[in-house]
Amino acid sequence: MATRRNPTARQARLGAELRKLREAAGLKATEAAALLGVNSAQMSQIEAGVAGVSEERVRRMASHYACVDIELIDALAAWATDRTRGWWEEYRGSLPTSFLDLSELEHHTTYRRDVEFLHVPGLLQTEDYAHGVFSHRVPELPRSEMALRVEHRMRRRGIIEGTRSVPYEAVVHEAALRIRVGDRATSRAQLKRILELSEVRHVTVRVIPFDLDRFTDAGSAMVYAGGAVPQLDTVVRDAPYGSAFVDSEAQLGSFRTLFRRVEGVSLDPARSRDFIHRLTKEL
Repeated sequence: MATRRNPTARQARLGAELRKLREAAGLKATEAAALLGVNSAQMSQIEAGVAGVSEERVRRMASHYACVDIELIDALAAWATDRTRGWWEEYRGSLPTSFLDLSELEHHTTYRRDVEFLHVPGLLQTEDYAHGVFSHRVPELPRSEMALRVEHRMRRRGIIEGTRSVPYEAVVHEAALRIRVGDRATSRAQLKRILELSEVRHVTVRVIPFDLDRFTDAGSAMVYAGGAVPQLDTVVRDAPYGSAFVDSEAQLGSFRTLFRRVEGVSLDPARSRDFIHRLTKEL
């Protein structure tokens, strides 16, 4: 059983999901290991994502764990056999691991929902805007890493602009649209870019205006990535040293509720486009 020194977030998530199934069945790791014919150390490695697992073994686990959710089992089996080495691997060793984990997550997502209050969502950013965002980091980034981060962000846009485009919905607060991370020309170009994308069939952009009473959800910024089944959804939030991936059932439920709330108070897509158009004319 080959082991990995540094499992990706996706590999670790597969192990965690298998552990959840075992715990739901009321089995100890040693008991599950005996059923599978492996030792406790190997079981621990599988559940930590350090060791790979075959489709056959995933299905055996599901059987031993009395899991009858066929769609979930199929999704986990497909996950186990996936050997994708995507474009993000070009940046391994050059960018923080969280950047690569986010790209891999996006590659496999079935839909995407963003909520932002201070910055335009990354997938909607122009190159100049992204450069402005990264340039304000303290301490200042070396020029070479700055260029790599901007380049990486531009390549991530492929999930809504490429041949495999996924349904995408962004809820953006007026503050994010008004804050100038660059000069007027950068801001104007950024707003025009959002308008262009909002006309694409699989892209929906909604705006939360300042003129809104009793709005208390300003702390609900998130990236919500849909999985093959709801249990495999993931929320990504900013953390002090990168991105935090959230996948517990309870927290996913809370973020789904938060998204519905901010979506409910936002302007509809047509009024949002009119709103952004007016902001563009002000610049």
